Amino acid sequence: MTVPDHNTPPQALGPHETVYDLISQSDVSCGSYAGRTMVHVKPQALTLLAEAAVVAVSHFYRTSHLQQLSNILNDEEASDNDRFVATELLKNAVIAAQGVLPGCQDTGTAIVMAKKGQQIWLDSDPEGAAMSDQAALSSGIAAAFANHNLRYSQLLPVTFFEEKNSGNNLPAQIDIEATVGDSYDFLFITKGGGSANKTFLFQETKALLNPASLREFMKAKLPLLGVSACPPYHLAVVVGGTSAEANLKMVKLASAHYLDNLPLQSDGSGAAFRDPAVEAEILALTQELGMGAQFGGKYFAHDVRVVRLPRHGASCPVGIGVSCSADRNILGRIDRQGIWLERLEHNPARFLPQQGLISSQTAAAVIPVDLRQPISAIRELLSRYPVTTRLALSGPIIVARDIAHAKLKACLDAGEPLPDFFHHHIIYYAGPAKQPDGLPSGSFGPTTAGRMDSYVELFQSHGASLIMLAKGNRSDAVTRSCQRYGGFYLGSIGGAAAQLAQQSIRKVEVIAFPELGMEAIYRIEVENFPAFIVVDDKGNDLYHP
Repeated sequence: MTVPDHNTPPQALGPHETVYDLISQSDVSCGSYAGRTMVHVKPQALTLLAEAAVVAVSHFYRTSHLQQLSNILNDEEASDNDRFVATELLKNAVIAAQGVLPGCQDTGTAIVMAKKGQQIWLDSDPEGAAMSDQAALSSGIAAAFANHNLRYSQLLPVTFFEEKNSGNNLPAQIDIEATVGDSYDFLFITKGGGSANKTFLFQETKALLNPASLREFMKAKLPLLGVSACPPYHLAVVVGGTSAEANLKMVKLASAHYLDNLPLQSDGSGAAFRDPAVEAEILALTQELGMGAQFGGKYFAHDVRVVRLPRHGASCPVGIGVSCSADRNILGRIDRQGIWLERLEHNPARFLPQQGLISSQTAAAVIPVDLRQPISAIRELLSRYPVTTRLALSGPIIVARDIAHAKLKACLDAGEPLPDFFHHHIIYYAGPAKQPDGLPSGSFGPTTAGRMDSYVELFQSHGASLIMLAKGNRSDAVTRSCQRYGGFYLGSIGGAAAQLAQQSIRKVEVIAFPELGMEAIYRIEVENFPAFIVVDDKGNDLYHP
């Protein structure tokens, strides 16, 4: 069923009408005030919608997003690695759609952007007390994270320098705008840290506003996105804005395809518009980068949205941002007919080709690596192969990320040695989502490697962290350290956390810092865990040939 057209928000699926499913007709009623029909909404309606939205985007994707992944498999210009990543992401979507393992282990910061019609009236809570819209939405978000296998990632400052995990993934970012009409329209986003961190603001001038200068600017800035936020991306570029904040808000909305129905040329009034010609040119630039869908190729981005805004004569803000392969955006609505949620794709398996075609399209020389042998033997094996080589890892791996690295550095600073496991095993940068009952692991994909770059030379100089496993590109300092100390950096597929948990991870146990929750140090056992050699012991870097 589709919602009537009145006051329909910009739609997420381009020129097609967004299809909504009715999830409840409870807690919504109509009354009359001053001759106008008012829609009475109880707080529990907002709570129900928020919880349903967060759960849905943790497990399902838009049909259009899955179709774009499937298109990669049929593109003769796609690299083998492009096709392999696209196939694994589609397999991941199939596993996530079972509703147990979320598609990505970083289940994100909950963001709600809403337009509240003037004829919407929020009633009191069941006890008769006043309740804000933000509180009702936050209650639903907290329930989604408490009742499902999602990860708590929000840190609260205790002092200026000390933090603790909130334990419920709150606070959420909730922005509500007043508008006309009798509907309450929502965009729900759960934004992972890796994706959010690839939002850039540049303060430029009028000199940028010509085709040649814009092209050179984008050629220089696109590589800053790197691959750590899990491409293929939905890329957004916004030029102009009455403030930096207005620019970046439009970046976020455009990356979620919320602005797809903007006009395609200016009407002279200063209203926002898209420019398809500039979009096509920037998409071509992304294909020339060679980074591809994480490990080299054409598909750095699925698509590009370019939005032009008015500006102050002395300012020309330019915002760049992405929605990653965990493209978690969903529309909701409350109106006089009930509570509605955008319909996502519940049968992602239909976008996978037949198994024989999968095998032929993703076939490549895969080197098995037995992690039960000494680290010196593993390094000797890896040294025989060039960067881009695809690996299948089996055996024990140590998992440690940001806070654990900081604690281990503090040990070194105090004159204490690093733990033996940092010397004898691969180090995987990751933090899992909750472990479902009866499964060995929750969703457990890699985190952004670059956040650990500052530790690499120090640890490797002490004979530790000589083989690292994560996602994304590294700094030149890491490449130099690996060349000096005989180290390696292996890249795994970002955005396929459910697939890794179900197909490759056999055992998970905490071995240090249990009080850190998902930031604890783990020992895991893996089987045929997919990875690529990204940086080797000779100073080669896949992303900087």
